[in-house]
Amino acid sequence: MNYKELVNQDRIMLFMKGDKYMPRCGFSAKVLEILNFHGAKYTTFDILADEEVRQGLKEFSNWPTYPQLYINGELIGGCDIAMQMLQNGELKQLIDDATSKSAA
Repeated sequence: MNYKELVNQDRIMLFMKGDKYMPRCGFSAKVLEILNFHGAKYTTFDILADEEVRQGLKEFSNWPTYPQLYINGELIGGCDIAMQMLQNGELKQLIDDATSKSAA
């Protein structure tokens, strides 16, 4: 499995339990809420549907939990970090930058 390609499938990738239409965990739902609040264009990957990715991405990212938010191929973090970055304005800037690149 090429995890580098997987995390770069879209400029904003969220690896989560469930998908953008039916989150299966409160932390995943919270990150979706943040992305939707900013009007982000993003892709989700349901890690519950693929055990190989579920385990392998933890090793690739050196991040033990889900959700995992990637912007432009870089791990941003999970729910707590997304919340913190939302509050200090950093996340909006990353989302805006990723969105403007995908429009170009």
